[in-house]
Amino acid sequence: MSASTKKWNMIVDVAKCNNCYNCFVGTKDEYVGNEHRGYTAPQPLHGHQWVDIKSAEGGQFPMVENQFRPEMCNHCDDAPCMKVAKNGAITKRSDGIVIIDPVKSKGQKEIVEACPYNAVFWNEELEIPQAWPFDAHLLDNGWDKTKVETCCPTDVFRSVKASDAEMLRIVDAEELKTLEPKDGAKPRVYYKNGFVFDNAFLGGTIITEKNGIEDCVQGATVVAKQNGQEIGRVESDAFGDFKIEKLAKELGNVTLDIQYKGTTQSRDIQMDESLYIGTVSI
Repeated sequence: MSASTKKWNMIVDVAKCNNCYNCFVGTKDEYVGNEHRGYTAPQPLHGHQWVDIKSAEGGQFPMVENQFRPEMCNHCDDAPCMKVAKNGAITKRSDGIVIIDPVKSKGQKEIVEACPYNAVFWNEELEIPQAWPFDAHLLDNGWDKTKVETCCPTDVFRSVKASDAEMLRIVDAEELKTLEPKDGAKPRVYYKNGFVFDNAFLGGTIITEKNGIEDCVQGATVVAKQNGQEIGRVESDAFGDFKIEKLAKELGNVTLDIQYKGTTQSRDIQMDESLYIGTVSI
């Protein structure tokens, strides 16, 4: 397969997903009870999540972030399922799409077990493994978008047909990530803005007290350091809130310096995930 060959990739903007499940329902509508010869047998009504929505939550009340991430077959360049498939049950097309043959794969439950992303499902009635086929039957018949794109109201999905070199430029320009590579799989589904899944934040509220009256502090500089090195800096807003974002998870010990009107207050914090430290009085 030439490096200049254009292959299908999917970009998923996590920040746009509101958990409406239209992609899940649209996929069910396309495949439940419908056979697409050469691509897939009908999907069972229950038990299969060819497009599934995962969620992540970070922080504590009142500073909490939540995100939703659609996940599906990654159409890996080095797909682990292909390594265990027998009799040509799985093929990777020149356009990058992985197809599980609904006839040749009969009885090969090991294909389900080989997927490190749990994206392949077992059809008990037909005794075949099944996964989202990138809506290849639609693309082969003139569609320029997948079904999940057409039924998503917030433009979460964007399929891109590009050479490997072009895709690398897109990945770099848009700061895209795949799910964690497992078993050398090399996924072709990329995620954007998945900050709650990928990173942590450190937040709090700064107040001042005078004559028994508390007031929010705006404009205090908050600096996070680890081993003496600055890892984040923000200023508190009109409500006294601050949030240092895009920190690595499981940082361990972090020193927080709060600077306001020539004074500095320091705190040592143990940070294993997104954290709201509460109210800080200065």
